[in-house]
Amino acid sequence: MKIAVVAANGRNGKLIVKEAIERGHDVTAFVRGENATEAKKAVVKDIMDLTSEDLKGFDAVVDAFGAWQEELLPGHVQTSQHLCDILSGTDTRLLIVGGAGSLYVNPEHTAVVADGPDFPEEFKPLASAQAQELAELRKRNDVKWTFISPAGDFQAEGERTGKYIQAGEELTLNSRGESIISYADYAIAMVDEIEKGSHIQQRISVVRA
Repeated sequence: MKIAVVAANGRNGKLIVKEAIERGHDVTAFVRGENATEAKKAVVKDIMDLTSEDLKGFDAVVDAFGAWQEELLPGHVQTSQHLCDILSGTDTRLLIVGGAGSLYVNPEHTAVVADGPDFPEEFKPLASAQAQELAELRKRNDVKWTFISPAGDFQAEGERTGKYIQAGEELTLNSRGESIISYADYAIAMVDEIEKGSHIQQRISVVRA
């Protein structure tokens, strides 16, 4: 498959690129600067400057954009909506690296993880930004998007176990009562979803098995 990874120089992006390449896919990394990437094909261009021509012919585009600073948080909505605009009406799928804060914690889907009393105050702005990103994606029926939320404890340096549980819109715990996944295992789940394409215009979640 022909895959584009946007914001490929971030920690998530690098691992998704690596996983896709190791499976034999044709990967192009889109980066803002001359950061190291394992992809043989790399394009230096800001996300907001990408055009439909840049992404023409790809089977899937991964939006691995991530921001922590409060002034950059609106970028989550801006970047994914820009990618939606330039992919609108095409068969190219758009897969978003999402967040866990918007996962539901009740069957009625009226309460989310970020509403909980134990949710860290410092992560609330990010959770809100990514919840808004998902809300805006839900309005798009012109794009084949998939939003993939990680488990609550998303570990950048966590081990690659090669095993995960795919879940839906609700926070899911594994058999040990954990909501945890490493960036490396998340990358496996992301590439699995790229290959299968079975959750178009849906949000799914993943947790370590």
